[in-house]
Amino acid sequence: MEIVVTGGRGQTGRWVVDRLTKDHTVTCLDLEHPGNNGHPEVEYRAVDLTDYGSVFDALTTLEPDAVVHWAAIPAAGIKPGVDTYRNNTLSAHSVLTAAGRVGARVVQASSDGAYGFFFADETPVPDELPIPETHALRPEDDYGLSKVVTEEIGKTIARRDDVSVASIRPSWIQIPGEYPCRDDAYTSNLDAGAGNYWSYVDVRDVADLVDAALTSDLTGHEAFNCVAQDNALGRPLRELMTEHYGALPENCSVEGDASAYDTTKATRLLGWEPTRSWRTAASETIPTPQI
Repeated sequence: MEIVVTGGRGQTGRWVVDRLTKDHTVTCLDLEHPGNNGHPEVEYRAVDLTDYGSVFDALTTLEPDAVVHWAAIPAAGIKPGVDTYRNNTLSAHSVLTAAGRVGARVVQASSDGAYGFFFADETPVPDELPIPETHALRPEDDYGLSKVVTEEIGKTIARRDDVSVASIRPSWIQIPGEYPCRDDAYTSNLDAGAGNYWSYVDVRDVADLVDAALTSDLTGHEAFNCVAQDNALGRPLRELMTEHYGALPENCSVEGDASAYDTTKATRLLGWEPTRSWRTAASETIPTPQI
């Protein structure tokens, strides 16, 4: 396919771009052009993604089969909340609207932040474990709210333009050989990972899910959890929840060191399963893709 990727020069986006170039032709839209330092198999265009006119011009010129919208301010606290909300929602509206107008299917970066656990004043015990995509979305922060809105934009575009939109909800994304979820400061302090119930995902599993969504026969809008099968501490999740929160949800079916998030929907609809674990990936030596 001819695929346009936004945010392909970011920490995660570069892995998505590198994965997609194996089977597709990729053009990357980003705020800055890398000059001669970009990925050798990727064409780049510098575009302000919050400027609808520029985005519309770029996508109607390129007429891609699919758009991967991965550009965003990736967490709360990086910039003032209103800036995060404005950037993430306006760019999603610009990119998804233009994609719908040219009939391109869409995969976009959402986040487990949409559930509202991590940045809540007091992290709640979830309604159920494992957490399915149907769990209520209750963000208290501008970042999580921006992701709820971008998913709503996806639903609108899917209805209006009859294109498929997949919203990917990764948990804390880890880079092979780095894995801060295995640092002593994290593993020795339950508070450090309690906001997302000690969940994580390898960036290569994220890229694989993006590719699976692009090549699927999805219709309409669907959201997908994107999380490793195990938790980052390697301890029974029930034990961690009870030790830290003093409670488990009434509906709790997790066993062993499983993740807090349910990924069976992605397996059922896309044939995707997470295959990387911190047990091996934390010490792997893999070159970072060129951007």
